[in-house]
Amino acid sequence: MATASVRGCHTLRVERGILQGLAAFRWAAWTWTATVLLVARHDLTRPWLAILLVGLAFAVTATFTVILRTDPLGLLRPAPVIAELVVALSLVICDGWAFGPDHAFSTSQSLGVAWPMAAVLSAGVAFGGWAGAAAGIGGGLARIGGAAANGASLTGGGRVLSLASTVFLYALAGGVAGYVALLLRRAEREISAARAREEVARTLHDGVLQTLAVVERRADDPALARLAREQERELREYLFGVAGGGRANRERLGVALRAAAGRFEDTFGGRAQVVLDDDLPSLDEEEVRALAGAVLEALTNAGKHGNAQRITVYAEPAERGGVFCSVKDNGSGFDPSVVHEGIGLARSIRGRMADMGGSVEIDSAPGRGTEVRLWLPR
Repeated sequence: MATASVRGCHTLRVERGILQGLAAFRWAAWTWTATVLLVARHDLTRPWLAILLVGLAFAVTATFTVILRTDPLGLLRPAPVIAELVVALSLVICDGWAFGPDHAFSTSQSLGVAWPMAAVLSAGVAFGGWAGAAAGIGGGLARIGGAAANGASLTGGGRVLSLASTVFLYALAGGVAGYVALLLRRAEREISAARAREEVARTLHDGVLQTLAVVERRADDPALARLAREQERELREYLFGVAGGGRANRERLGVALRAAAGRFEDTFGGRAQVVLDDDLPSLDEEEVRALAGAVLEALTNAGKHGNAQRITVYAEPAERGGVFCSVKDNGSGFDPSVVHEGIGLARSIRGRMADMGGSVEIDSAPGRGTEVRLWLPR
């Protein structure tokens, strides 16, 4: 319940931020509209209509500001959005009726030049990109209606292009507003989910995970020990697979390395722990595949030849860029100067790293285990 409440608060924060931006735009646009009304008052043939339209725009702007403070999500419901669209379209259409003939294509400003755009943006934010684009098309068509109401001729290449540009720009603004709002909501959901997972991880790390580890080490029943190991691995993957900084990079590489560690545990019955630094650089799929393949071969060698029961796989940013990865076991070890490297080490480890421009170093001695160090440059 607490986690759901936290996610709801983060979602409301995003919506409120978007709506506050729209409110600021609405006030700035209305101020400009009022300025145009004051400056161009001598060009008006129906000043009462212009004052009425600007007054309606002010009423909507002020009312929406009050609603934003009391019930922000209420502004995303159909009724307020439709009401604003009606006032906006009326302002665009009746602008041509309020001014004298041929005002529609003159160099002077119109009343509907800025404020109606807020309604188009609101529709996109509330109902998505397609709804925003449709509202934008409606605003562009209203511009054509306003030109007709003004008695202006709609023929001529320049005027046709001007009207078409208005329709396109309005539709583009509404569509982009809806798409950007969608991306912001999706990003906030992902951040909220990661934060919730981190909270759960902090709660469970010192309890459930360590209890499973104790059960695995002390259980006399091999089946129970194996079950505890599998459950601990799955829980760690869920909790830490996408947590921390560099989430995308850690997730991709972490999944591949934990899969390799899981294969070692299933095959040899030992324990392999994967630890990833928070600031791993970006790796493409081919690099992740090569590094994970080399790590898997190192794990296989540790279990097959070294009889290792505990292995730590650690990855961090290399000092000169790229990734450094260590595979360190507690196996029997060997003397690298005496033992001939097999096909697995030569091809599956050194070969994979060489193909990526990387390098390999083996540190081992009889009785003290083995560490395979892998460098993958950028």
